[in-house]
Amino acid sequence: MSEFQASLSPSTAGTARTQSGGASKGLAKGRLGLLASIVLGISTIAPVYTLTGALGPTVREVGQHLPAVFIVGFLPMLLVALGYRELNAAEPDSGTSFTWSARAFGPMIGWIGGWGLVTATTIVLSNLAGVAVDFFYLFLGQLSGSHEVAALSDNLLVNVVTCCVFIAMAVWICCRGIGTTMTVQYGLVALQLVVLVGFAFAAFGGSAQTPPMDFDISWFNPFGVESFSAFAAGLSLSIFIFWGWDVCLTMSEESVGSDEVPGRAATLTVLLILGLYLVTAIATLQFAGISEEGLGLGNPRIQENVFAHLAGPVMGPLAILMSIAVLASTAASLQSTFVSPARTLLAMGYYGAVPERFARICPRSQTPRYATICAGVAAGVFYVTMRTLSENVLADTITALGMMICFYYSLTAFACVWYFRHSLFDSLRHFFMRGLCPLLGGGILSVIFVQTAIDSASPEFGSGSHVGGLGLVFVIAMIILLLGIVLMLLSRLRAPAFFLGMTLRRHATLPSRR
Repeated sequence: MSEFQASLSPSTAGTARTQSGGASKGLAKGRLGLLASIVLGISTIAPVYTLTGALGPTVREVGQHLPAVFIVGFLPMLLVALGYRELNAAEPDSGTSFTWSARAFGPMIGWIGGWGLVTATTIVLSNLAGVAVDFFYLFLGQLSGSHEVAALSDNLLVNVVTCCVFIAMAVWICCRGIGTTMTVQYGLVALQLVVLVGFAFAAFGGSAQTPPMDFDISWFNPFGVESFSAFAAGLSLSIFIFWGWDVCLTMSEESVGSDEVPGRAATLTVLLILGLYLVTAIATLQFAGISEEGLGLGNPRIQENVFAHLAGPVMGPLAILMSIAVLASTAASLQSTFVSPARTLLAMGYYGAVPERFARICPRSQTPRYATICAGVAAGVFYVTMRTLSENVLADTITALGMMICFYYSLTAFACVWYFRHSLFDSLRHFFMRGLCPLLGGGILSVIFVQTAIDSASPEFGSGSHVGGLGLVFVIAMIILLLGIVLMLLSRLRAPAFFLGMTLRRHATLPSRR
């Protein structure tokens, strides 16, 4: 039992934790306004990074119906974001999915929800660092005109060492405080958005195809995809490219107007990202097409890293700007993504779900330094392990990530409905915002999760890598979930107070401030 818990009786421990809410965690107050929250959300999503890694695999699954899948993937994100907004308005808390799921469904479900968020962000961090390494040496190679320098990322030792250095730098910046974090973010986000928009307009102006691929309204028809399995796989990948907006809610305790601004920022972030993705997807389709030869998006070689192959033909001598933009995107997201696992672990430590040292706040920077460092170590270990085993393993983690995102987003959406079940019919607004919207969003994501889990069991799924006849994506996802259950049971044995409802009480309905 933690020192805090030991100093209190069972009755007073729960009261202390529950009634204090987020006000006593020690985080800096009022540091983020609406614009800063949106910038942080865009940074975490990392549009340049996500598109260069997801455009090709998504085309592989759904072909020219790329814009349709992006729109369909956006819809559950928006619906779930509305549920997050309602929950945050009632109880702003850095623990987000963990805290709200525990409030609604009890401590064990809450713990698994927190685990899903932490593992998803750990996987993202490792992939971000990996892409940053690739583009770092590509940039140096372009700058020096040396193919040998560009090829250094293929050297395993150089790759993993550079990756660990990038992770360490991101952890260091995050530990210095939210002010330093945002100073870096404004510049990096502005750079990547300018370059991405420039790439899209340049792609509209020329084509790698003869004749070029003309715009077709059927691209927006989701029913044109050849099978539901292909549609679900493409949708799972599209979920990945929207992931990250919930960081706006994670920072609620550090925001101006913590009950309103974070939710508004999350909604606006999703809308802005959708517009950016659609423009880029249409432009790329028209320029490259979906052929399996040449620069076509169906070419497996192109699919690995779309912008690395298309930047030159599209942007000419300015192609180096795309390398800089991808590097900026991954660097920005690598730094901002640490916010979510660190704050989630902070909340879990604060309520006694994990060791209390995770709840320690650095007095000078007012950041959860210990939790941030632990998240960095976990991301580094995961990357080194996966990269050492196989490059395909690292690629398949993206699809596994999509499954984890679907899991904890849908869980939180259902928690919203259950939170407010007694007030759903108080007004038409409550019915839609607290009930119907999150229920539909959670339901769609649940279907995607189940369908992807079933399909991923096939050895042909994803990269085609398998273990004992089971697809690697399925194996990775199941290991993550089973490991979470084991750690939860160990946590219950170590410190049962949280699991007995003494530190985070379950509420049937949360009071609304509106």
